[in-house]
Amino acid sequence: MNRRLARLRAVQALFQIDLTGSQWQEAIESTLDENEETSPFLEKIVQGTLEHKAEIDSILKKNIENWSLERVGNVDRAILRMAIHEILYIEDIPKNVTFNEAIELGKAFGGEESGRFINGVLSNVVEQI
Repeated sequence: MNRRLARLRAVQALFQIDLTGSQWQEAIESTLDENEETSPFLEKIVQGTLEHKAEIDSILKKNIENWSLERVGNVDRAILRMAIHEILYIEDIPKNVTFNEAIELGKAFGGEESGRFINGVLSNVVEQI
């Protein structure tokens, strides 16, 4: 599984966890296609995002203009959490790669508006960090 697909599966798993409270392993398994196996990167970003969720949400709340975290769409919130986790805790991934991947995921799930929203929030986060 390449990193792009792992990010897609991670967003799906984080979305499911946020909505249903399921365990991360179960959420990952439910996102996989038939004959598809999880990867260490997928597990790392899901676990890491969940482990640092309180800190990530605190950062998000400070960088979402005119919105509360609860008002952000569930998919956008999952993408933002995962991207902030990558920016803060995975040093071997360039920030611009994380940015581009998050924006593309936003566009794929929510269209151009989601992509612009994610870009704006992540730009604020990186400026603050």
